Amino acid sequence: MGGGPATAAGLVREFHDRLRRLVRERAGRDSEPGAGVIDSQSVKADAVVGSDSRGFDGGKLINGRKRYVVVDTLGLLLAVMVTAADVGDRAAAQVLLAQVTAAHHLLALVWADGGYTGSLVEYCLAALALVLAIVKRSDNMRGFVVLPKRWFVERFFAHLMRSRRLARDFERSIASAEAMVCWSLTMLITRRVARPRPSRA
Repeated sequence: MGGGPATAAGLVREFHDRLRRLVRERAGRDSEPGAGVIDSQSVKADAVVGSDSRGFDGGKLINGRKRYVVVDTLGLLLAVMVTAADVGDRAAAQVLLAQVTAAHHLLALVWADGGYTGSLVEYCLAALALVLAIVKRSDNMRGFVVLPKRWFVERFFAHLMRSRRLARDFERSIASAEAMVCWSLTMLITRRVARPRPSRA
């Protein structure tokens, strides 16, 4: 089959998106989501990743790439964008949220952590008709705490890290790195769809 890596990546996304809609419908939800969560994950890059698409995340002390994702409230992937790890969260989120609202017209609310505050909130409302709701830690929280609404995306990232291919970034191209995230979720969704449905008495 011709078309090259870009075509293959597009087919993976299309297959994934069809399965996601099926899972949502089986769960009694609309096929298109109205709310989601955005977050990022920095991962170390393998030696095959060139300097043009890797960077250093000073906060996480990771030399590699960063995966930005938007998931729905079932923890299913709506959009993914891979960048060098030194790309700022607000700049990347502006691009990704524009993409996800163009693809999912019913999406009206996205939760995010404190790293996405500032002008991004106003931009989302004015340019995308999207409410970006910031979920912050309170001053009395200590240690690792999963904030409300964020467990959807934390569970998503936990799944990625259980996949050996995604524990590090081994992909030469950004398109391939994004496709591998979609493929990993496709495998997860496929198992969920194939699981026998409980019979009604």
